[in-house]
Amino acid sequence: MKTSRLAARARARLDERFREMGPAARYAQPVRGWVKAIREALGMSTAQLAKRLGVKQPSVVGIEQSEAKGTIELATLRRAAEALDCTLVYALVPNKPLERTIRDRARLFARHRLEPVEHSMILEDQKVTKKDADARIDEILRETNPRKFWD
Repeated sequence: MKTSRLAARARARLDERFREMGPAARYAQPVRGWVKAIREALGMSTAQLAKRLGVKQPSVVGIEQSEAKGTIELATLRRAAEALDCTLVYALVPNKPLERTIRDRARLFARHRLEPVEHSMILEDQKVTKKDADARIDEILRETNPRKFWD
């Protein structure tokens, strides 16, 4: 199977999963971080969480601070989640569907390739219609390996 078709199938499957998840804002991290928010909601002290993690109390404060700053390591966050009887869910959630991202990128690529031709046609007083330009863009999209869209 052609690489571009495999990529299209992968995009479709991921886009479906992202639709099921809902908007990324739904999972926005609390200002002070998930570890601190959940620990406090459970009524657990930093000393109690430290004991569950097998570390000293100042280490828990450090974990909470590094999460709030966005510098925490995933392995540390996973251990803290387990100590809080939680599951760490790690995901990159696109701001728009992947299919739309690739189409936007492809259109930019196609427009860039068509600019010299359109310029020459204008100089020869042969304006390209929007319909013709869109048809040529669609043709380039079908015939071009998507990896080229990112160069």
